[in-house]
Amino acid sequence: MSVTGMWVEKYRPTKLSEIVNQTEIIGSLKSLIKDPTDMPHLLFSGSAGVGKTTTALCLSRQILGDYAKDYTLELNASDERGIGMVREKVKKFSRFAGMADIPFRIIILDEADEMTSDAQTALRRIIEDTAKICRFILIANNVSKIIQPIQSRCASFKFTTVSEEDVITRLEEISKKEKVKADKKGLKAIYEYTEGDLRHAINLMQATASLGEITEENVKISAGLTKTSDVDEVLKIALSGKVTKAREKMIELIKVYGMSESDFLKYFNSAVFKSKHDKLSDILQVIAKYDYRILVGANSEIQLSAMLAELAKLETNSENI
Repeated sequence: MSVTGMWVEKYRPTKLSEIVNQTEIIGSLKSLIKDPTDMPHLLFSGSAGVGKTTTALCLSRQILGDYAKDYTLELNASDERGIGMVREKVKKFSRFAGMADIPFRIIILDEADEMTSDAQTALRRIIEDTAKICRFILIANNVSKIIQPIQSRCASFKFTTVSEEDVITRLEEISKKEKVKADKKGLKAIYEYTEGDLRHAINLMQATASLGEITEENVKISAGLTKTSDVDEVLKIALSGKVTKAREKMIELIKVYGMSESDFLKYFNSAVFKSKHDKLSDILQVIAKYDYRILVGANSEIQLSAMLAELAKLETNSENI
């Protein structure tokens, strides 16, 4: 394996024609930029790792050419969520003096759905005020969190999850260029773990390559999946009423074997379905409740421990009826 930095950046597409999977969207965008002056503001939505930001950068290069670097502003709204970011950075960039031989400046706002409502309202006004000299490309995972006045001012494109065939084909191309041996089972394991997130898939393949060949076993080791069968055991222990033992096993998986809390919950959820438990719906509701609490910022270790305790209580109450 050659040491060349992050593969996800090294093999990031630079032209629209190189974007993986999003055929209809790319076709529409190519038509839009035949005469760039007619291009509206754009809103890209879809799950992580499907090419939204890369497509925006490719558009910038193809429209602005050699001026792309100086006349493109890229911001991540999840890092700077307040109205100050909108007013200071976006407004300043949209008004700075001088204009090369380009149709407009481009402002790429990634994770725009993480902006506050106030920031989005301020952004709407800036979009209106700078329409003659700027085009905005807003990128969001959840388009429903973008206020309607902004949505109505943009042409919206919904990016789809990258298919298994396209992910594996792309991974094969990269493995050949990096001179890394990869078998089909290993690449399939990467796809199954990353669920159509091509960026994540490339990162996982690079991490796996550090172990040698891309095999199913090495992928499992790299992704921390070798202990997933133990998650099934945590479920069984919790449902038997042994909360302390279940928690110890859970902590071992997370702290010792490096399984993330989100992955633990994902495998735990799968274990419930595999168990075919007669109180399936009740168990799933408990999992969903604690998943939400962790998502909104509660301490994950405390919440997962409480989840195991509630599951133990659920089974105990069932036996007492």
